Amino acid sequence: MITRFAPSPTGYLHRGHAFSALTAFRAAQEAGGRFLLRTEDIDATRCRPEYEAAILEDLAWLGLTWETPVRRQSDHLTDYHADIEALRERGLVYRCFKTRKEIDIGRAPHEPAVPYVGAPLPAAEEALRLGRGEAFAWRLSLAAAREALGGFEGLTFVEDGAGPNGETGVIQARPNTAGDIVLARKDVGVAYHLAVVHDDALQGVTHVIRGHDLYEAAHIQRLLQALLDLPTPTYRHHGLLVGPDGKRYAKRDKAQTLRELRAAGVSAADLRAQLGF
Repeated sequence: MITRFAPSPTGYLHRGHAFSALTAFRAAQEAGGRFLLRTEDIDATRCRPEYEAAILEDLAWLGLTWETPVRRQSDHLTDYHADIEALRERGLVYRCFKTRKEIDIGRAPHEPAVPYVGAPLPAAEEALRLGRGEAFAWRLSLAAAREALGGFEGLTFVEDGAGPNGETGVIQARPNTAGDIVLARKDVGVAYHLAVVHDDALQGVTHVIRGHDLYEAAHIQRLLQALLDLPTPTYRHHGLLVGPDGKRYAKRDKAQTLRELRAAGVSAADLRAQLGF
């Protein structure tokens, strides 16, 4: 068994991160396997070196150990671009010039976003917009992917934990629910889904252990694995920790960080015990 913990250095770790990291670490230990740490820092606009350093410090404080060197995604952008080029040559991606605002036109503020499905522009219009230097994103074409694979019915993955609604066992992937996802854009050279499937395959990850909030990601990632001829790991999604207010711990809600817990006198042993470890 090879597991991994792959945080993005866009802020400091909190209890929810600690629980997920310890879950993956323990699973590898109990199986006599390997535990990897990966830094998913492809978003150069939000990731910071000080957060990356703090992640390493926090995880070491928790008592975790991992193999080195730690893979940093920003060091391997050319590898991900090669994947996009391979998909482009097969007609599986297209340039999308629409902004998020344009896609959401007509949607009321309280309505959920609808997965976007588009199509390549006519060659002449695309050339004109490229000539103007307009920004674009590479989107995966679900229609082209479906045709290339002869349908999505053969796409399955194993969930040996339980999804948010109790899903377990062999799961039929539903990549169509995500729409034509962005694989790369101007401000972020590669998007999360593509980098994750590339790295999990490259690093030989056998079990992806992560929270329920990423369960739906497994469906589109399974499609990318099929299109790029990559192995599919076993997935194990765990429940999310919630605070006294019933809301899950999240960076955007300024959940109390591990650094703050340390400063308040909480020991690593105390926190591990609180989290069931």
